[in-house]
Amino acid sequence: MYPLSRKHLNLRHFPKSHCTLSSLLFALSSNSLPSLSSILQTPILSSHQLHTLPSPHFTVSSSGSSRSPSTPYPSSRFFNTSDFRWFHSFSASSSRVNASRKQVSEVTNLIRRGDNDLESKLDAMNVSLSEVSLNYIFRTLSYQGVSALRFFDWIIQSHPRFSHNSDICSLVIGNCGRLGDFDSMFNLLNDFRLHDISLNPKAFDFLRVMIPCKAAMKNFVCKVVEMLNRIGGSCGVSGIHALIEVLCSLGSFEMAEYVIANTKKRLSNYSVLIRGRCSRGHFDEARHVLDEMIKVGCIPNYSNFNYILSCLLKNGRTDKAGQLLELMLESGCPPDALTFEIFICHFCSRGKFDMAFEWLDKMESKGIEPRPTTHAAFIKGYFKLQQFEEAHHYVVVCSGKYKMSSNMIYSLLANLHRKRGDLVIAQTVLLEMIEKGLKPNFVVYMNVMKSLQKSGREDLARNLASSFTNFISQPCAGNG
Repeated sequence: MYPLSRKHLNLRHFPKSHCTLSSLLFALSSNSLPSLSSILQTPILSSHQLHTLPSPHFTVSSSGSSRSPSTPYPSSRFFNTSDFRWFHSFSASSSRVNASRKQVSEVTNLIRRGDNDLESKLDAMNVSLSEVSLNYIFRTLSYQGVSALRFFDWIIQSHPRFSHNSDICSLVIGNCGRLGDFDSMFNLLNDFRLHDISLNPKAFDFLRVMIPCKAAMKNFVCKVVEMLNRIGGSCGVSGIHALIEVLCSLGSFEMAEYVIANTKKRLSNYSVLIRGRCSRGHFDEARHVLDEMIKVGCIPNYSNFNYILSCLLKNGRTDKAGQLLELMLESGCPPDALTFEIFICHFCSRGKFDMAFEWLDKMESKGIEPRPTTHAAFIKGYFKLQQFEEAHHYVVVCSGKYKMSSNMIYSLLANLHRKRGDLVIAQTVLLEMIEKGLKPNFVVYMNVMKSLQKSGREDLARNLASSFTNFISQPCAGNG
């Protein structure tokens, strides 16, 4: 990302006549906005048109105003010394006041009217727009079918800190998509690619309004995929990822699969599809995604397998989880610490500690040390069944075996006793820690202290405070 200086600042000027649709929208009043059906019928570029888009060229007059471009598409340029309007906006930005809610509405109304002197009127308001306000304005314009191109151009000049903002750049792409303005969308995407700007799901969030019209959505997705493939770079890659995220959130998995099939095979895109399928309870379909990944040579990783395993076990599908574990081994992706933890958490939450310990033994046999959260699963599982002595025994044994987790599991034990109201045992656990040379978690220590004081056990609180103070005053305290 280049620095935001006068030399490198990216400026985009959009002529009022860059396309017929936008020209009409600027001229229309708020009472004559196009309907959804008319927007969806907007002509879309053919494959041939996409591949024959001419390179945009733009000239600037000495006064800094935009002249007619030599192509029907807007373009971008770097700052030059003749652009006094930008310099005036930049120097005046420090004197602007934050826009009120009423002023944000006034800005929206000005854009909707599309007056010839829109930019001058916006300058005259002398307000600073926050990212929240900009999100509201762009979303409102898109919802009402009003082009935001001139406003985006003005924002880049008057609020240069947003020139590389992923949200704002994504929202203007979404606005173009909402209006079916593929000419401007292509130009913007190409510009974003040149300046390494990434897109996020806000660029395609408007697809929600297309759900009733599947044919229009499919047509749009096909054209955007073709466009993003041609654009490439970080903008193209992030755009494809964002598009898949939105489609999965809408339950349009067939279209998401179409996007993946017609773009470069990326693990991150498949991961989005797997999460989307699992979130809807489509576990068999998620498994099929893994099979497809292996088939095309995009080998799944631990994260892919673990996510599906976790969802299967949470939904009581232990048989399917076992089959998936076999596939994990066959695909050359042996279980990691999280894989074992997923099974251990499942059995601990159901009080099946014999099965949980079997998985812990398997883990140790492979030389994998349990994560702190794995130990927490055992301790919380015992507390759930009110088996407090067993929980204490587990902590004592494991604190000597797994030195890296000893402070955490002891502190967790004390905190769980505090939460159930047994402050005496909580204090005893912390004192036991200190005697073993283990430093209690400070937040847990303070919570136990305050709880003792509130309950009238000042003597126990003083005893704990004295032991803790003496402990931390010793050199190398808490390294056990």
